[in-house]
Amino acid sequence: MKIKERYVWLVCGECSNRNYTTHKRLKAAYKVAKAKYCKFCRKHTEHKERKL
Repeated sequence: MKIKERYVWLVCGECSNRNYTTHKRLKAAYKVAKAKYCKFCRKHTEHKERKL
């Protein structure tokens, strides 16, 4: 059985630029949040999920 997934944007918490895309399950109740490098802020910041 194939798992249904969708793509989401990861948005920087400080400058609100959309830097990364990732995927998650379609019926997942959680929000994705990862510490990633932001090339606009030039440092590691918390990136949160937004819809694609």
